[in-house]
Amino acid sequence: MSELLLHPAARPAADGTFLTVTPASAGWRHVGFEAITLVEGVEARRDTGDREVCVVVVEGTVDVASSRGDFARVGTRETPFDGRPDAVYLPADTTFTVTGTGEVGLCFAPASGQSAAPARLLPGGAIDAETRGHGHLERTVHPILMDGNPADALLVCEVITPPGHWSSYPPHKHDVDDPPTQTFLEETYYHRVAPARGFGLQRVYTDDRTLDETIAFGDRDCVLVPRGYHTVSAPPGYAVYYLNVMAGPVRRWAVANDPDHEWTLDPTSAA
Repeated sequence: MSELLLHPAARPAADGTFLTVTPASAGWRHVGFEAITLVEGVEARRDTGDREVCVVVVEGTVDVASSRGDFARVGTRETPFDGRPDAVYLPADTTFTVTGTGEVGLCFAPASGQSAAPARLLPGGAIDAETRGHGHLERTVHPILMDGNPADALLVCEVITPPGHWSSYPPHKHDVDDPPTQTFLEETYYHRVAPARGFGLQRVYTDDRTLDETIAFGDRDCVLVPRGYHTVSAPPGYAVYYLNVMAGPVRRWAVANDPDHEWTLDPTSAA
């Protein structure tokens, strides 16, 4: 099995955590991610310490109680394919609990405190959903905590790819620290698939092909992108959702497309 592919735990932790990525487990420095299924009467408790966190409600409704304020009835979706997400941002040195029913993603990154970003609700109603691509490249992007929405290091978004479509396309990379041309960002892709019995494909590769993997993922799998170009395909009959967590030394999303495939951006172009 690919070292870039993580499956959900067969037995979740007592608090419902079924998938965990840390900088140590991923072999990098910045991004952390946890996925939790919540049921009534059970709470997930965390302390951000020297990190910041974005609590994304993937589905269901939860309460977030923190040392920097409480946020009640967060989340309105039955599934991640049903509209825009609610989320909560919490800075470093914050203790918090999440209770309710549903599924949440905890998106972590180191925090310097220099941004002075406050704890706050990130309502789905304030998200400007973006349609990217054309034809079978078309997909919907929800920028949850991207450029222009204050944080120290975190960049968080989600993407919904219709059946038979491609996303994160053309393949692009962000593994060179050279802003504004490109920024170095580690990234996780947390996937959901509808219907859940389906699968999707993700390729991660470098110019010199020292990294070149094509990964078949299932519902609730996570793919790590430490470097290289990457792209996602949703097979016919199956929609693919993914929650992206990105962070690096500079909080800016600047990418370079694979020059072999950049021509596909223009619907009038031919190979």
